[in-house]
Amino acid sequence: MNFLDGALHPENQDKLVITAAPYGPEWLPSDFPEDIAVSMDDQVQKAVDCYNAGATVLHVHVREADGKGSKRLSKFNELLARLRIAVPDMVLQVGGSISFAPETEGDKAKWLSDDTRHMLAELTPTPDQVTVTVNTAQMNIFEQMDPRDYAGTSLGEPSMHAAFREMIVPAGPTWAEEHVRRLSAKGIQSAFQFYNINSFETVERMIRRGVYKGPLVANWVAIGGGMDAPNVYNLANFLRAMPDRVALTLESSMLNTLPVNMMAIAMGLHVRCGIEDNLWSQDRKSKMSTVKQIEQLVRISREFGRDVASGKEAKQILQIGRFYDTVDETLAKNGFSPNRPAVRSFQQAAE
Repeated sequence: MNFLDGALHPENQDKLVITAAPYGPEWLPSDFPEDIAVSMDDQVQKAVDCYNAGATVLHVHVREADGKGSKRLSKFNELLARLRIAVPDMVLQVGGSISFAPETEGDKAKWLSDDTRHMLAELTPTPDQVTVTVNTAQMNIFEQMDPRDYAGTSLGEPSMHAAFREMIVPAGPTWAEEHVRRLSAKGIQSAFQFYNINSFETVERMIRRGVYKGPLVANWVAIGGGMDAPNVYNLANFLRAMPDRVALTLESSMLNTLPVNMMAIAMGLHVRCGIEDNLWSQDRKSKMSTVKQIEQLVRISREFGRDVASGKEAKQILQIGRFYDTVDETLAKNGFSPNRPAVRSFQQAAE
């Protein structure tokens, strides 16, 4: 990305898109009963509350009636159908892990099988986005946490702690390419999760080879533990690799979430918050609901002079539903340099 003169002036930036992650599949309802929605009615109301507070993208997970994270696609279909009615202008982004929470005590925290995750392309109604990881990686969510972040919660219990500490994100090349193709065929935008420059470079090659032909919409996931650490050096290095027209959201965890989001607001990028990422106020004196986190970011953005996008504006900024016909068009629209002439000739013949 090029930060030219005036790039930090709000009038030269897109309006802020706020992603809310209010369902927190890693937590049990007892960890934050005041804010963790369990019944289907309450899960729908949580989306409405987030939208009314200023969030325009909803990161969707769903719970069973017993409060555990659901791994059933039928539950996702039920929630999506109700969300389309309750928050019609909100971008519905299904979490590609479905739910990584262990099914029973002592189980590993793990992502579901390749075939099961492919079935996200068959959800009805169709979501706007599905988050897509590329390149298998460690996801030790505790590496950047302070023990106070999870003390007294289910994640502090030895069996749960061990389960999440050893979590792996499976995202090999065959699966990732097939997954992107299936989502695109259904008109679902791939919301790429970039853990570092390596994962971005893999997606760039996918674009250059014609696997993905759409707007580049992505998260920089800075939580450590196999992913980038949330510091300004990693962020600056990552941003230098980004094409000019990427729609980039910054994501971190616990007390890193707010300062990383403040950098995103100042730099014209987008933000994500919610109890899936963070439970606490910055002084750790109280837990902070997803709605309170959204309201905080809205206040800060207004102090910067940057307007918050409406639902319809967020869909335009993220170019929901847009795909391109050729590799050359995809590269140009996203701000990449074109393929080399020999590669272009080969690609044009293939298309």
